[in-house]
Amino acid sequence: MAEAEAREALERLIEERGEDYAALSRLIGRNAAYVQQYIKRGTPKRLAEEDRRILARYFAVPEQLLGGSAEPGAGSHVAVPQLDVGASAGPGAVPGEERPQSHIAFDPKWLRRLGAGDGSQLSIIRVEGDSMAPTLADGDEILVDRGDTAARLRDGIYVLRREDVLMVKRLALDPSGQRATIRSDNEAYPSWPGCDLASIDIVGRVVWCGRRL
Repeated sequence: MAEAEAREALERLIEERGEDYAALSRLIGRNAAYVQQYIKRGTPKRLAEEDRRILARYFAVPEQLLGGSAEPGAGSHVAVPQLDVGASAGPGAVPGEERPQSHIAFDPKWLRRLGAGDGSQLSIIRVEGDSMAPTLADGDEILVDRGDTAARLRDGIYVLRREDVLMVKRLALDPSGQRATIRSDNEAYPSWPGCDLASIDIVGRVVWCGRRL
């Protein structure tokens, strides 16, 4: 991760959680202006290892998010961006700005058990609408593997883009392998049989979902 991205991530954490620059500076044993100067002026150019470790533990995020290397080991996690984007499970939704609003740390071994590929190709977006109910509900958070698209296409739930509209639907491949049916799990919504695969812009495969109880 570039150091500029690490500064942006730290600044975003501070803003989201209502933290104070001076208090965080004292937390790592530095002068009161230290954290603010790091973020606003780039001084120092890079956080010291121990400073980054303390801040990562305080915010409960992986060190990788604050510029640490993603080294293998028991303590390493994959920081997956949670995008400010919705995928429609209804009539259709135009995506918002695809900018991370936060990150969620996942155990790489757990991701491998899901069948998720490269961690850099993962992102989390929300479901909007009820056309995929009961499988997916309005407001669910879904983990999307953008590396699992046309080359590995198979039956399953995918995020698709049609005319700049994101949608989450179930794909069922025809035996010919050239066409697919785009289905809604909710029978109250239509499906589209016999779609040419070349006309479908596949963003990624949905490999996991989470919801509030």
